[in-house]
Amino acid sequence: MRHRMKIGISSAIILLLVFGSITNCNAQNDAKDSRPNLLIILTDDQGYHDVSYYGTEDIRTPHIDSIIESGMRLDNFYTNSPVCSPTRAATMTGQYQDYVGVPGLIRTRQEDNWGFLDPEAALLPEVLKEHGYHTGLIGKWNLGLESPNTPNERGFDHFHGWLDDMVEDFWEHRRHGINYMRLNDQVLDTQGHHASDLFTDWSIDYIHERAQHDQPFFLFLSHLAPHFPVQPPEDWLQTVKEREPGISDTRANLVAFIEHMDDGIGQVIDALKETGAYENTVILFTSDNGGRLADEANNGPYRDGKQSLYEGGLRVPTGVSWPEKMEAGTDSDRILLTMDIFPTFLEAAGISYDGPLNGISFLPTLLGEDQGKYREEPLFFTRREGGMRYGGLTIQAVRLGDWKMLQNTPFEPRELYNLETDPYEENNVAEDYPEKMQELNALMMKHLQKAGAVPWQRPEDRR
Repeated sequence: MRHRMKIGISSAIILLLVFGSITNCNAQNDAKDSRPNLLIILTDDQGYHDVSYYGTEDIRTPHIDSIIESGMRLDNFYTNSPVCSPTRAATMTGQYQDYVGVPGLIRTRQEDNWGFLDPEAALLPEVLKEHGYHTGLIGKWNLGLESPNTPNERGFDHFHGWLDDMVEDFWEHRRHGINYMRLNDQVLDTQGHHASDLFTDWSIDYIHERAQHDQPFFLFLSHLAPHFPVQPPEDWLQTVKEREPGISDTRANLVAFIEHMDDGIGQVIDALKETGAYENTVILFTSDNGGRLADEANNGPYRDGKQSLYEGGLRVPTGVSWPEKMEAGTDSDRILLTMDIFPTFLEAAGISYDGPLNGISFLPTLLGEDQGKYREEPLFFTRREGGMRYGGLTIQAVRLGDWKMLQNTPFEPRELYNLETDPYEENNVAEDYPEKMQELNALMMKHLQKAGAVPWQRPEDRR
């Protein structure tokens, strides 16, 4: 009897331990955050039609295409600016870039620097982090080279990538002789590895590491490619040349560069699937501005390219998938800007936000609601730059409905186009519609006055 009692007590202890373990597991499962993971895949200078989903015949981007096929193609997606830093500032803040101190490119050398991110501006990773998200940046930052504007200081729990605007060689990873590759605040010597491969591998590592936690994550995968110097791995280049007889060397290099990057994007998507995160991850793919014409980028039928305020410099290939919530194989013609990503991701995460915003959430569009094509408010596109071409001044455009007024150089007259009747901006009608010019000019002046009140230089350089 005593022996049986001993067995009974032991059994009871075991049952209690097992039950306690089950209870703890259930409690953990109950506590698991069901909010979606959020992933931005931002490429650098990818042309509007440098994807195969638009039927471009000399390029194959099956993995970018898969995002579109499993979700929604956004055909009227614009960048806030035709160059890197301003667009990234708008993406990260949900505001016009010149309202947060980044009217132009942030660069190493002060004489060629045209932005300083407002330290008080709320960034997307900061807001998400405050509401329980783990935040990671893999790849290019280009919003600050030093405190207080390094990625870890601006909301990213994990930074594994490049601080500056570009690399001068995709294997050597230097800019002005400086190594800007970092793991958080630690300098990394990663020479000998293609930057696109590094960003792919580091993103996969991040996704697998986060799979060990219940906390949702926000990952910003920010590629340096296909920004010049256009340097694809040799085997990728030879594949393109053999497949595309008659292709120019310049175009072959760009196509191979993008296809190599696309392969890495596919590996990142596979990592989401392997870890069970794919179905409940919002994946947004886009580019920071139009493609560079000198590299023979394909911006579709639209005029001009990178650095330009014509449509070819601002329209970018974009799509979003969220398999758990979105219908596959859809498209939208709603006019959107990169600053709209901020409120869209916050709404998807169920986060209310009462800070300053110029962007508008397009989550309803993604979930099948009709938000319409046009926005009621005017849209502004700006860039400040130096050199003889710009003289430290701004170029700007304003769009209201189908009307677009632009000044693509500070030293030439403004132009006016109706994008409904003239989508390729072939017929400047400024002289035919003086009242419309006055209306749009008044809107643009108001925007420039507000932006002009925002410092865009480091405090120590304002004296």
